[in-house]
Amino acid sequence: MLYLGLIPLIAGSDLIVKSGIERMGAEEFPRDIAGTKGRVQFRKLHNSGFPMGALREFPELIRCLPLAVSSIMLFRISLLLPRRGHSLEKLGLSAALGGALSNLFDRFFRGHVVDYLYVELPLVNRIVFNLGDVFIALGALLTGAGRARGGKRLGTH
Repeated sequence: MLYLGLIPLIAGSDLIVKSGIERMGAEEFPRDIAGTKGRVQFRKLHNSGFPMGALREFPELIRCLPLAVSSIMLFRISLLLPRRGHSLEKLGLSAALGGALSNLFDRFFRGHVVDYLYVELPLVNRIVFNLGDVFIALGALLTGAGRARGGKRLGTH
């Protein structure tokens, strides 16, 4: 049940932040996050494509491909949930699904994904993302690690 509970928790958290960002005017951005010396900021970006605006001229693809991938992840986790073990993969799929559902909501109901986090990094200074993106990436890593472990339970060798 923990794994299924994470999905709406992650999606809901990201959607709450996105709603707050959307209510704020463009003149309120960028906004430095305290204690980061301007290296981490809230920004407001509407992304109608894939990461960094890729393929935005194909709106049907932008909606349908993530929906298909999310459906595959949902199918996979539905197969794993009744089985013992596979903890990393279940956790990873839950995290990725939570992030994906938040972004899917945006794509279908707003027509764009709301991105709001900016982190100044060497060589990468133009990427604005959201919590959903973070959980998709984290989920992919955990799912891959879980698959590499072959379904072993956490704490076993």
